[in-house]
Amino acid sequence: MTFTLYMVRHGQTLLNSYNRLQGWCDSPLTTKGLNDAQSAGKHLAQIKFDHAFHSDTTRATRTCQFILAQNKHSSTLVPQELKYFREQSFGYFEGNDAAQTWLMVGALHGCRTYNDILEKYGLGMTRDLLHETDPFKDAEDDAKYWARLDAGFDYLRTHIPEGENVLLVSHSITIRSIVDRFAKDLGADRLGPKNGAVTKLIVSKDDVKVKYYNHYLDNETY
Repeated sequence: MTFTLYMVRHGQTLLNSYNRLQGWCDSPLTTKGLNDAQSAGKHLAQIKFDHAFHSDTTRATRTCQFILAQNKHSSTLVPQELKYFREQSFGYFEGNDAAQTWLMVGALHGCRTYNDILEKYGLGMTRDLLHETDPFKDAEDDAKYWARLDAGFDYLRTHIPEGENVLLVSHSITIRSIVDRFAKDLGADRLGPKNGAVTKLIVSKDDVKVKYYNHYLDNETY
């Protein structure tokens, strides 16, 4: 049993443009974000989607709507909300300046930036360090984060028939964490997907294959 999953990062938001952490909190798409969504729609316009999902954020919902509106085969498809594929929760640090937050998290570990922490510890441990630094302990640790995503894949495997195409609009760290887990050689731990970028996965009963990651240029394969 396999099906094809097209994961798209939502368009740029107001908080993205200010370099602020945005996990479970939300903000509207910017003008660039609307263009990101339109660009993703253009790149996927010829794919016949059998199902469409988005996380329970407005930014993912609107991006999904723009993509489907341009689709040549699935424009009337009604998308569904799928909370499992939310962004990582940043807990107490939601909405905070990203550079300041990661300096706070990394200071005791010899790191000054998010990329410094990633290079030294990887995506999973970075979640654990953020959880430890959160005074309320609301930021997701790695185990809780993956329990949620694994439940999302279980849901899809249960509900998606063999050979179907699925659109899923999700988030930067969620997409890059999935790619880092199943195709580490693609370097998703070092570089996140662009707003509106497409990542193509082949999902089977017990595995996920990454066909491509972070495609957003007109001359790339979709």
